Amino acid sequence: MNNPASLNSANSPASPASPASAPAAVGVGSAERGCAQPLLQPALQPPQPLPPQLLPGSLSPSGQPCTLGVLGGGQLGRMFVQAAQKLGYACAVLEPEDHSPAAQACPQHIQADYADLLGLEQLAQRCDAITTEFENVPAEALRWLAQRRAVAPSAAAVALAQDRIAEKAHFSACAQQAGVGPAPYAVIETEAQLQAAPTALLPGILKTARLGYDGKGQQRVHTGAELRAAWQRLGGVPCVLERLLPLKAELSVLVARGRDGQVVHYPPQRNLHRNGILALTEACPGSLPAGLAARAVSASALIAAQLGYVGVLCVEFFVIDDGSAEGALVLNEMAPRPHNSGHYTLDACDVSQFELQVRTLAGLPLVAPRQHSPALMLNLLGELWFDAQGQARSPDWAAVLALPGAHLHLYGKLEARPGRKMGHLTLTGSSAQQVRATALAAAAILGLAPWP
Repeated sequence: MNNPASLNSANSPASPASPASAPAAVGVGSAERGCAQPLLQPALQPPQPLPPQLLPGSLSPSGQPCTLGVLGGGQLGRMFVQAAQKLGYACAVLEPEDHSPAAQACPQHIQADYADLLGLEQLAQRCDAITTEFENVPAEALRWLAQRRAVAPSAAAVALAQDRIAEKAHFSACAQQAGVGPAPYAVIETEAQLQAAPTALLPGILKTARLGYDGKGQQRVHTGAELRAAWQRLGGVPCVLERLLPLKAELSVLVARGRDGQVVHYPPQRNLHRNGILALTEACPGSLPAGLAARAVSASALIAAQLGYVGVLCVEFFVIDDGSAEGALVLNEMAPRPHNSGHYTLDACDVSQFELQVRTLAGLPLVAPRQHSPALMLNLLGELWFDAQGQARSPDWAAVLALPGAHLHLYGKLEARPGRKMGHLTLTGSSAQQVRATALAAAAILGLAPWP
């Protein structure tokens, strides 16, 4: 959940370069990643329809290679670019940082703020269709691009995912048909709503409507006094108060929906978070009850359909201990993009989540992905690059790569920081038992805490 700023016309182009003459990297403004300056809203026009199939290796009307664009140069953008290049597409990335993970993989790097009109015009001129690597971009930028080029997912879908209040309203609207709804909650935007918050929601978790991700913008509260203090600490911004439920497990479902409404999905994967950040994902047959998994897939497909969604969508669920053997599903949140919990698909499936992102954007056929081996993915956070005394070190990758079925993915980030996602490690094998044992061995080498 994020609150990107709006479009900035301070650097509006007079005559942007053509695709043929534009240099590979153009600096047209800078800002912290995802924090744009306020920007003049352009006059809205109907969005461009998605074009006919953009076939790999084909030429655009300008005679240039068919090019797919992406807003965002992090690891998700990098893996999108790699998947697109594998299929024969050219790519262009718009990203504020000059040495971002995606920029390292893509020769066409437009260094610009996400809300810079000159940068957006450069991206639109170079590309045949455009996506976003994550929801931390101004929805207005996507609307602006959609007036000039095909964009998927839509600005409306991204805007909804940026706002917990709107997201929960969508979940609630889908709940009856989906058979799964969000946790009991109340919206707190004003002092009056704070005073009227139902005591039945306590103990609970107060979450900011925007700018909340990886556990940020969340505080547990047990009493009305704690709720008031937490809201004040969060700056009195719009929030959602959710009732604290007995958590049994967490899972996520990745679906891909094409422009024709076709939906394919991966098996639901089980997730473990530590300090609000995904620590590991287990994608092993039998790790989740079949009935629970089927309900999660059905609900995720419905949520995508009700949005008219095009692209890859991740829907996250809580499994609540309700006294039954399986537990009860509760909707948590959604991400309008490939997701950290789906990185295992690069090594354990015949079609990765990033290739499905490319296919949905280009209008290519969607095939039901097949998982060819059990898998467990470990997130590699920045603290692994420091010893107990805080001195910089290099993890023992040689020992890790000596393990059978180890697939290491480092994102090319130049600076390690605690909590920063530097890469991931996927372990595959012939059985869930073997994969778990190998993953525990890798965790021991890296100094990661074991898990149940």
